[in-house]
Amino acid sequence: MRVRGNTPFASAVGLVLGLLCAVEAAKVNKHKPWIETTYHGIVTENDDKVLLDPPLIALDKDAPLRYAESFEVTLTEEGEICGFRIHGQNVPFEAVVLDKSTGEGVLRAKDKLDCELQKEHTFTIQAYDCGEGPDGTNMKKSHKATVHIQVNDINEYAPVFKEKSYKATVIEGKKYDSILKVEAVDADCSFQFSQICNYEIVTPDVPFTVDKDGFIKNTEKLSYGKERMYKLTVTAYDCGKNRASEDVLVKISVKPTCKPSWQGFNKRIEYEPGTGSLALFPSMHLETCDEPITSIRANIELETNHIGKGCDRDTYSEKSLHKLCGASTGTVELLPAPSSAANWTVGLPTDNGHDSDQVFEFNGTQAIKVPEGMVSTSLKEPFTISVWMRHGPGAHEKETILCNSDKTEMNRHHYSLYVHNCRLIMLLRQDPSEAENYKPAEFHWKLDQACDKEWHHYVLNIEFPTVSLFVDGTTFEPFLVTEDYPLHSSKIESQLTIGACWQDNSGHDNDTESVSEPTSGGNAKMAQFFRGNLAGLMIRSGKLENKKVIDCLYTCKEGLDVQLPEEIASAVKVEFNPNQSSLTVEGDDIDAFDKVMQHISYLNSRQFPTPGIRHLRISTTVKCFNEESCVSVPDAEGYVMVLQPEEPKISLSGIDHFARSAAEFESQEGVTLFPELRIVSTITREVEADAESEAAEGTDDDPTVQETVVSEEIMHNLDTCEVSVVGDELDGEHEGLEVDMSQLQQHSLEMSSSNLGLVITGVNTMANYEQVLHLIRYKNWHTEALFDRKFKLVCSELNGRYISNDFKVEVNVIHTANPVEQANNAMVQPNFINPVHHASLDLSGHNLVNAHQASVVPSAATIVIVVCVSFLVFMIILGVFRVRAAHQGTMRDQESGKENEMDWDDSALTITVNPMETYEDQHSSEEEEEEEEESEDGEEEDDITSAESESSEDEEGAEPEDQQAASRQQQLEWDDSTLTY
Repeated sequence: MRVRGNTPFASAVGLVLGLLCAVEAAKVNKHKPWIETTYHGIVTENDDKVLLDPPLIALDKDAPLRYAESFEVTLTEEGEICGFRIHGQNVPFEAVVLDKSTGEGVLRAKDKLDCELQKEHTFTIQAYDCGEGPDGTNMKKSHKATVHIQVNDINEYAPVFKEKSYKATVIEGKKYDSILKVEAVDADCSFQFSQICNYEIVTPDVPFTVDKDGFIKNTEKLSYGKERMYKLTVTAYDCGKNRASEDVLVKISVKPTCKPSWQGFNKRIEYEPGTGSLALFPSMHLETCDEPITSIRANIELETNHIGKGCDRDTYSEKSLHKLCGASTGTVELLPAPSSAANWTVGLPTDNGHDSDQVFEFNGTQAIKVPEGMVSTSLKEPFTISVWMRHGPGAHEKETILCNSDKTEMNRHHYSLYVHNCRLIMLLRQDPSEAENYKPAEFHWKLDQACDKEWHHYVLNIEFPTVSLFVDGTTFEPFLVTEDYPLHSSKIESQLTIGACWQDNSGHDNDTESVSEPTSGGNAKMAQFFRGNLAGLMIRSGKLENKKVIDCLYTCKEGLDVQLPEEIASAVKVEFNPNQSSLTVEGDDIDAFDKVMQHISYLNSRQFPTPGIRHLRISTTVKCFNEESCVSVPDAEGYVMVLQPEEPKISLSGIDHFARSAAEFESQEGVTLFPELRIVSTITREVEADAESEAAEGTDDDPTVQETVVSEEIMHNLDTCEVSVVGDELDGEHEGLEVDMSQLQQHSLEMSSSNLGLVITGVNTMANYEQVLHLIRYKNWHTEALFDRKFKLVCSELNGRYISNDFKVEVNVIHTANPVEQANNAMVQPNFINPVHHASLDLSGHNLVNAHQASVVPSAATIVIVVCVSFLVFMIILGVFRVRAAHQGTMRDQESGKENEMDWDDSALTITVNPMETYEDQHSSEEEEEEEEESEDGEEEDDITSAESESSEDEEGAEPEDQQAASRQQQLEWDDSTLTY
């Protein structure tokens, strides 16, 4: 150490002492550095400076004392502090020496600190002096001191709500201490900044408050009629006054004062035909207002009485329905739809508002007589009577449904079915026998159904002396059976009537009078008139209806259905009525009961159901522990709206104009009327256009294009096809229509005929009807005066609900002059003409098949046609070429375009040609004449004269009969109704 003084002596002493100390220090490092044993520090996150208490200072005794202020002391390395070392894993701090001589140091954070990750850090620290020798053995280190550092938080995070939104429901008229609680959290680490100090409702003028803990309550009683739902916006503040980053939405629904009822019930339920089963109450549940319930019973009713005969059933004829249900032959329909073959119901009032159900109205003045031979019922063998009836209220007079009585002279009733004072009575008077003893004669049933003004189905199986009655599929026993003597022997014929009983004491028969006003005199034609509605009256002789057929006839095509999961099927009891229009659900578990109700569905299995409303009603009874009705649940009412089905369009197409030789009409086979008939049914439906089509529509200037309408072919049954004569009726002496009866029987179809045509009935596929109609033949044994015959074909589905187009066919008779001509004519006549898929217009004198038909089948007739047409076109082109030869090039181009117009595509032509006729020449001359009139060349007149002269020579050489045939052939040559000009 070097000491400076004011005198030379002092300087010398200081120098000596310094040298001595330096030498001594260089030789000895006796002491360790010293630091405090514990340090406490504070650092703020996002800052690196640490405040330590006490400050970080290391002392070393090897350092000499400072003697005086006038001396300047220099420490040796052994007395200096060279550094601090921190011990611990992943300590984010470092210690730095600020002054080696004084041992002062500082702690700094290596990286950015995050209080949210770690609030405190603890580690140890040591100080090292600078007394290192060449081998490092002279360095001394202090003891390890413990350092505790706390990371101070800054308010960097805003409050965040735990939920995205909150919902609650309150009952009107009640003040709540707490409706719900909102809760927000803050990610800051300190107590001050992480605590939520305040909540606030941002939405103004609402009757709610929120406290500092987040509990919301109403400040006034709420009214359901005033407001059904309140929407509140709530925010939060932490204790550092930071506001929530996003406010939260709170929805508070107001319920009316609790009233037991069915909740979640849509009153209008739309049903789209063809979609199968539709759940009626998918979200419904029973609100019991927390009453202690022990049992629940609900009755669900589907009201369909206004539809047809009580519900949606197939509207085929009753005879067809019997066959569909498995009844064998022998069934006679006594109330058929009016037609040419069954006209006794013509004029009887009908109910036309029920989807083609053939329902007849009787108001107490109408009655009809069934023609003779329709029913041959003998009481000696079993027979069945079935009828749909709607009747009421009851009357004191007898009202006859069906009656078989004496036709003349007497008024004896052989058998009859009638209603009297809400009783259904069947009268059976036995025929004369050797033993004239009392026998059962009247069977009485007392029925509420007979007078309730609703539709019911009645079936009586009669096998004397017993009569079984089924009403809506349920068996009823007679409460009274009375006996009577058999009728006396008589040869008087009987008369079968519907709607009243035939009575005639005058001895005169009047077959033309089928409806008469009732009178009190003995000469009244009708008596005991019926008042109500009847439908489907049938008699089946020789066999009784079995229960399976009866149930099939009565079963609805629509009704309620329920498919329950196994876990709840055992918890409730479900019962249906016979036609599934109502069901009862009973149980004691409210949750299971609600699930059952949610599985109840509506089902309509008809392909084309009746559109309209079906009312729904739910009646509920709830019981409590005292086994009494403690909760009154009002009836829930709604309706199923069955939408309009996509109606089919039945199209009949084929050859509508052709000619045959007279010999074919007179042959054993006759002429087939519909050899290429095609029956197609389509529906037109609207579909949503996709994006591409919508883009195309946007660029299309044609407003008539409808991209969203498509036509789709469907398959369904037919039940009637009627062939009728257009014009004069058929003369049974020399003409008639025939059909293969074996084919009819094979397809379970029936045929009835008259001089107006024939009717084929029965439910069957369109393909089978096609096969049968292909076999209908027309015969005529006297064709001398016959030139043509016209027929019309109409087919329908569902008893006339859907009717096809009128497909008209004209058949022409080709008369020949001699057998040779007749034979030649027969050779060129095609046996089958290609079908036309769209009915064409009836243009007299033409027989051109539709251009959209199927490919032409080559035949001898086709070859002759092609040759004749080719020759005709060649002659036209040749004549025009000669006329145009002198014209300039532009003129030739113009006329060449006209030639192209005349050169049509004859690939689809089917022309019936008579080789003896000269119509081709006439037609070619007419075509040339039209071409020449448009030309300016004078040579055309020569061509016309030549053509006309040739034609006139041919006409003069023909015989009178051939002239007549030629004139007729001009009308038969082709049908050009489908040509586009």
